[in-house]
This record gives sequence, C-alpha cells and structure tokens, in this order.
Amino acid sequence: MPSAEEIQAARDKLRARLGDTRTGGKGSARRTKAAKHTSHAADDKQLQAQLKRLGVNAIPGIEEVNMFKEDGTVIHFNAPKVQASVASNTFVVSGHADHRKLEELLPGILNQLGPDNLMNLKRIAEGFSAGAGKPAASSDDNDDIPDVGENFEEVSKS
Repeated sequence: MPSAEEIQAARDKLRARLGDTRTGGKGSARRTKAAKHTSHAADDKQLQAQLKRLGVNAIPGIEEVNMFKEDGTVIHFNAPKVQASVASNTFVVSGHADHRKLEELLPGILNQLGPDNLMNLKRIAEGFSAGAGKPAASSDDNDDIPDVGENFEEVSKS
C-alpha cells in the first residue's frame, strides 16, 4: 500500500499536469440554454394515434380492472377506460391505479382469482387460521368492570 507521501506526490504531479481544474464557481461560464419543460400532451396524442392505427375500440361498462402480481399485490383500477383490439391482441387500460395487497380486496375478488394465485390464497388462509388459533379473552380480563347486583340504581348512587 502506498504511503501518504507517495499519494501526495502523485496528486501534486497530477495537478501540475492538468492545472487547477474547476467545474464551477467564480468566473465559470453560465448556462446559456434554459431547460425546457415539456408537457405530456404530445405524448398522449402520439399514443392515441398509435392506438387508432391498431384499431382499438372502447369497451364500455367495465367497473374495475385488477392485475395480479406475483408478489401478492394487486394493481387495482377503479372505473378505468378500457380499449381493445382483438386482431392485434392488444388491451389498453387507462385510469388511476392503486397498488393494494390481495388481503385488502379479498371478499370481492374471489371469483377473479385463478390457479396462479393459489399460493397467495393459501398464505392468507394460514395467516387467518393462525390468528383464529389464539385463545379468546378469559373472564379474568374483566377485572375493571364492577359486579353489579340486581339493582343498578343502588350501585350508581354509591
């Protein structure tokens, strides 16, 4: 390993060869070209033009779209705009997407689950069975509730 003196000598040699280089600070050139902020409207127009070229048609009446990922999360579109072209095997789903866990959508999407999601469903079922296996609260937990006799009026007055 080189010593501190050797490192300093190498740095001095490099400074002598290159000079004092500086990328900013006093006397440096100003930026002459302003950064352009582009809108996404042009991208959207190009996308719509390409979709029109594919011959997609809007499919009305779709309330929600769920895309299941392998890690157990779901991309959930509520009231999306769906377009399809059967000839080119292209489906376009656009709208606001939420990334949710499978457990959050479970009762309503059971009929949408296929064999691909069987392992996720088993994992969720094991989690519920482990939670249900805990013993229920015993009567000893009710220590802060006073025993009330037959007459509530007397107990409340004392």
